Amino acid sequence: MLLRPEDWAAIRLTLELAGTTTVLLLVLTTPLAWWLAHTRSRWRGPVGAVVALPLVLPPTVIGFYLLVTMGPNGPIGHLTQSLGLGRLPFTFAGLVVGSLVYSLPFAVQPLQRAFESIGNRPLEVAATLGASRIDTFFTVALPLALPGFITAAVLSFAHTVGEFGIVLMLGGNIEGVTRVVSVQIYDHVEAMEYARAHWLAGGMVAFAFVVLVALQWLQPRDQRNAAPL
Repeated sequence: MLLRPEDWAAIRLTLELAGTTTVLLLVLTTPLAWWLAHTRSRWRGPVGAVVALPLVLPPTVIGFYLLVTMGPNGPIGHLTQSLGLGRLPFTFAGLVVGSLVYSLPFAVQPLQRAFESIGNRPLEVAATLGASRIDTFFTVALPLALPGFITAAVLSFAHTVGEFGIVLMLGGNIEGVTRVVSVQIYDHVEAMEYARAHWLAGGMVAFAFVVLVALQWLQPRDQRNAAPL
């Protein structure tokens, strides 16, 4: 078998990181996406720009500033140590924090578009029937935005699986703790173990292809059948 136990450990850790990040992102970004979709505040533009920063910034830049912020001399590092939580860098928890930041726009933007596509009419109808804002959100908005939640979950999971720069900057290369698949491939290449690197890299390519096909099928039928411009 070309995959060693440490390869399987990296795969398990990657799936655990991606799953944890996806669940947390869906929970934490739903209120933010709802606010961005409906607010008229002047802060909408700056907040939306901050959310989109990971799309244009190099992962190493994000990883560097997270490392400084969560390090022993950083504000978050001071806070976690004062709370008895220790330091986040080079731990699985630190990887989760980095993944939340890095994959933020892949969760927020699909949810925001889904909430915007609902329009005001269904919400107004629910209000005229006596539903509170909370009831309207959970019984009307969330079901109608379900395709957006599925897209956000798929994109967040896939994007986290493919991380390299941030996990290397923030987590290093600790077997069973922070060594994910992308780092494991890098290790195999450095050791000139190309056959093992091919197995892991090929799996990543196949995974990416499946994700892209799934996203195509998750689009509304009228968009899939639309003629290209």
